[in-house]
Parts: sequence; structure tokens; C-alpha cells
Amino acid sequence: MTTIRREVLTLPAAPLGPDNPLPPLRPLDEAHRIDARDRAALPREMARQVRYAPLRSLLPAPVRDGYGRVREPREFDALVLENDRLRATVLPALGGRVTSLFHKPTDRELLYVNPVLQPANFALNGAWFSGGIEWNIGATGHTTLSCSPVHAARVPAPDGGEMLRLWEWERLRDLPFQVDLWLPEGSDFLRVGVRIRNPHERPVPTYWWSNIAVPEDRRVLAPADEAWLFGYERRLRRVPVPSYDGADRTYPRNSAYAADWFYEVPDGRRRWIAALDAHGHGLVQTSTDVLRGRKLFVWGTGPGGRRWQEWLTEPGTGGYCEIQAGLARTQLEHVKLEAESEVSWLEAYGPLDADPEGEWHGVLSGAEDRLDAALPRAEVDAAYREWLRHADAEPGERLAAGSGWGALEVLRTGWKLPGTPFDEATLGDEQRPWLHLLHAGSLPEPDHHAPPGGTLVARPWRDMLETAAATPAAEYHLGVAQWHEGDRAQAVRSWERGLDRATARWPLLRCLAVADREDGHDERAADRYAEAFDDLCARARGGADDSSGTAGAPGTGEAGDLPQAAAGADGATWTAATAALGGEAIGALLAVGRTADARSVWERLPPAVRARGRFRLTEAALLAAEGRRERARAVFDEGFEVADLREGDEVIGRLWAALGDEPLPARYDFRMRPDGD
Repeated sequence: MTTIRREVLTLPAAPLGPDNPLPPLRPLDEAHRIDARDRAALPREMARQVRYAPLRSLLPAPVRDGYGRVREPREFDALVLENDRLRATVLPALGGRVTSLFHKPTDRELLYVNPVLQPANFALNGAWFSGGIEWNIGATGHTTLSCSPVHAARVPAPDGGEMLRLWEWERLRDLPFQVDLWLPEGSDFLRVGVRIRNPHERPVPTYWWSNIAVPEDRRVLAPADEAWLFGYERRLRRVPVPSYDGADRTYPRNSAYAADWFYEVPDGRRRWIAALDAHGHGLVQTSTDVLRGRKLFVWGTGPGGRRWQEWLTEPGTGGYCEIQAGLARTQLEHVKLEAESEVSWLEAYGPLDADPEGEWHGVLSGAEDRLDAALPRAEVDAAYREWLRHADAEPGERLAAGSGWGALEVLRTGWKLPGTPFDEATLGDEQRPWLHLLHAGSLPEPDHHAPPGGTLVARPWRDMLETAAATPAAEYHLGVAQWHEGDRAQAVRSWERGLDRATARWPLLRCLAVADREDGHDERAADRYAEAFDDLCARARGGADDSSGTAGAPGTGEAGDLPQAAAGADGATWTAATAALGGEAIGALLAVGRTADARSVWERLPPAVRARGRFRLTEAALLAAEGRRERARAVFDEGFEVADLREGDEVIGRLWAALGDEPLPARYDFRMRPDGD
């Protein structure tokens, strides 16, 4: 039976750093959206789910962009599940990622195991890392919980042994979920029971994809003759499987560019996907029928795909692809979860030995026969029914703690969620102002004029903000909640009211600047950004009441180097605020040709911020705008790495092209689509 133990896993890792303290007010720039030309040809159900409640905003989740690319050995708490045949390693502090699934009889690792932990800008809110099995809930894309802790505990398993339960509160859709993992005695398959609950009195859009990283020198098998192909040119088309455009695309290395292949598994067919090496060894994932979708993601063999592979790991460690399973046909869709209901299913992961070579249907038939012999479909269905009887079992020994957001929602609503307790003991500093609002009806002002912290935007919290005392902090958060709900005029009025009485003006000015940019008032936005940055520098150095005489001087900034008011707050948070607001301000000022003002902001950024790769790129753009093209080109020649470069973002290539006609150097080539698309 399953045993569960604690271990410490040491990896070269880049620190996550602080979250971005500015609320994400701009529309979500998500790569997984369909070109309008392709929507008319979609099946009716798919078209309906593509249109249903696409995510427009990251709120209330923060942007996580504080990481870098300097890796040092770091210890991570790991939970290891083991029986006599399999060993699974889970990292509860990083979204419950299964980083390894090792088959002991054959001495083989079944997953792609990343030898480093390097955050990159692939999650909906930023920080994400590659490798292992990840649990994606929320909305189209990698979950905001990719690099966040989840709750973990021991729970009785259906076979009388132990399960590892992971659970958390997903904030984009306000839904609790759980993932139960166990290994029956003598089994070659890891069982995974998943449940998403909707405790609300209204339907809620939901989303789930289990993403499994495997080495890319594989052939990927799924029971389908067609797939929906989606690339970074944002086109979706129905194509044949396995061969398309002159090549067998079930071999990941036969694709030149990054792409998603969503397999059209026929109704009634068993749901499974496998990745086998040239010798026929590999991993298979199967599930009950609710988890209907199957997908292959490839990076491609082009220079951009190769560069991303190196970027996410160590050069020379071998590439990977992903095989995936989800609630819908594609990752472009959301599924309606009815009021006060739930959706659940069972997945199984284990080794598969089958011949990967030959005619497609013969290969599928052989692999399916091997899967049926190793783990019959009826056995998966029976295991699911048995697991459901244990899904409400109360956790025993707590093995890891997640966030306090679920506890806050349970306190607000009184919801009973058997099996996934969100205890008051998990409430922390992030929840404290909102707990005060819930109990006292008012929102406290931040200490020492510190950055205001995150905003809760769900309608019940907005209602509380509307009846709270109209302090600058309350007006700020109310405006963010109104903006999130699409009530932009009211949001602007709330921010303007708060500005009239605020001592620290920069958070409100920044919100108003974003509103101006969204409405096309670029000059006024630039004015407000410049004023906001001036005010932030004053606050960080102690403000107008600082008797030391340093107020208004150029900002210094790193943690430990911030005097007066900033010293009373978290220095890293002030540095993050300075970097985030400074970057936005420079962009807004350059957009209206105010290069001298942009230069003024640049020069007041802390030296350590200016040295970051993102700001080296900003420096090159500023130099180019000033007409100093040779100096801008020298920034490229000196070298930089933009740690938080977004997948699909071509900003580096565009700036390089504006500086000359030479080909883009390989170190800067992250293009994920063919030229001209």
C-alpha cells in the first residue's frame, strides 16, 4: 500500500522574488485565442464553450514577475508516495507539482524531470516552471497557482492505505478543488482523483488540464484520426492524424514551430494518451470519460523553440514535450459548472510497453490492447466509484499549508466543504485587511504608506467596500473592484475621490493613468504616470514630512537602502513597486514622444533595477527613441536576459529589427511562429 513520507529536494533554483504590487488592470494578453476567421467552422459545442466567459482580467491574482535567472542550490520540501512498484515525488509549495514518477521494476523515470527550477512567464500571472505533472485550474493557460503553495494532508485511501490530498482555493473563478493521489499495493499506476466544487448559487465557468512533461524523443499516441491544430499565429484548424503537411506529427521533432495538437477522440472511445520511445517504453495516462480532451504540445525544432527549451532548463539536458488531458476538446474553451454542483473524475498514470512503429491504426490497436491488459477500463471506472466514497474523508496529519484565501471565503459564507477544510489558522497578513472589513466594516490604511496590497473583486466584497467608510484605501480598492466588473466610469470616480484625500497618491494616480491609456488619452496618462512616479519616490524616501532633508532627492531603492517610510515596510516590496511603476511610466512617456521625461524616470530607478534584463531592454528602447541607435545596439552587444519574457512576445525581435538589417542573434530569438504569420 501507499506510504507517504517527507523528503528534502535540492535543486539549482532562481528565487521567485516578490509579487508585482500593482493591480493588473490592463486586458489579459493571453496567447490562446482564436482568430475570428476560424470561429465559424467550429462544432456547435466547441464554439459555445470558446465564447463562454473567457478570462478578461487576472484580478484578484497578482502578477508574479519578481524572479530572475541566477540559480543557486535551494531546498524544497517534498512529499514522496511509494508502493512496491512506483515512487512519486510531489512539491506542495509549487502547486502540488509531481516532479518525478519512477518505475522501480524497470529502473525508469516516466516523466521529464527538469534538473533546475527556473521560473518563466508562462502562467496566466507570470511565474511557471517546466517538467513533471502539473494541475491547471482556472482559465485558459497555466494556472496562477503554478508557483504557489497548496494544502496537503494524509487521508484514508480506498484500499485501506493512505492517500495524499492536495487542495486549494482557485481565486480567478472562486472555486475550491482537490487532488487525491495514491498507489494501491502491487499497482504500476498512480491513481489521481480530482474534484472541483462550485458552492455558489450561480453557474461558474471552469477549466482543467493535467499537463505531463515527457522527453520529446517519443512518439505520441492517442485514439484519434483528427486533431485541432493551434499555433502561435492564433489559427485553429482541423487536420488529419498522424500525418499533416508532409510529415508524421505524432513525432514531436517533426514539427518546426511550437504548436498544440488537440486530438478529436471519438465519443465512446476510451480516453488515453501515451508517449513511447523507439524501444516502445514510456508513459500512458488514462481517465474516466469526464476528462475528455487529449493534447500534444511541441516546442518545435526551429531556433525559437530550441531557445525556449534552453531557457527553461540547462543547455544539453534534452528537450521535452507535453501530453495533456482536459475537461474540453481544447484549451480555448471553458465548461459551465452549475450552481451548487461539482465535477470529478479519476486519472491513472503508469508505464506502457507497446510497439510505436507502423501503420497508425495498427499501432493504436496494439497500444490499447497493452493498456487494457495492464489497467482495464472497467477497473478505472470502478476505482473512481470507490474513490468518490472517500472524497469527503477529513484530512488527518497536515503535511503542508496553502494560502488563507479559502479560509476567508469560508468565514464570509459559512460554506461546508467536507474533505477540504480551510482553517482559520491559515489566515495571514494578506487576508488581514479583508478580515477587518468583514468583521468591522472598514478597511485599514496600509502602514507607513506602504503599497496597498491586493484587492478582492468578487461582488460580495465590492458590496462591502461600497458601504465602508470612504477612506483613500477603501476608494482605491473599490475602484479596482469596479474596474474588474467593467464599471469603468465608477472606478475612475472612486479613484478621483480617494486622490482628493490621499497622502500617498501614487497608487491612485497609476490606476487613473491606466484608465487614461485604455481610453486613448495618452498625454494625460503620461502626465499621471510621471506624477505617480515622483510621488512614489517621495514616499519611498520618507515623504514631505521627512526631517532629514532627503525628500524629493533621486530614489535609491534596494531592500535595506530605503530610509524613513520605506524602512517601515518590506524593502523588497518597495523595490518591486518602483520597478513596476517605473517600467510602465517609461512606456507611457515614450508612447507620446516624451523621451526627456522617460530618461528622468530611468535615472531614478535603483541601479540594481536598471541592471535587470527587462530594464536593459527598456534602456535600449529609450536610447533608440532618443536617436542613439549605436548606443542602443551596444546594449544588445553587451548582452542581457529578460527573465520575464512572455511566451509569444516578440518585443526583442521588433526592437532589433528597428536598429538594423542583421539577423536576430540566436540568444535573442524566442519566436514561436513562422516569419510573416
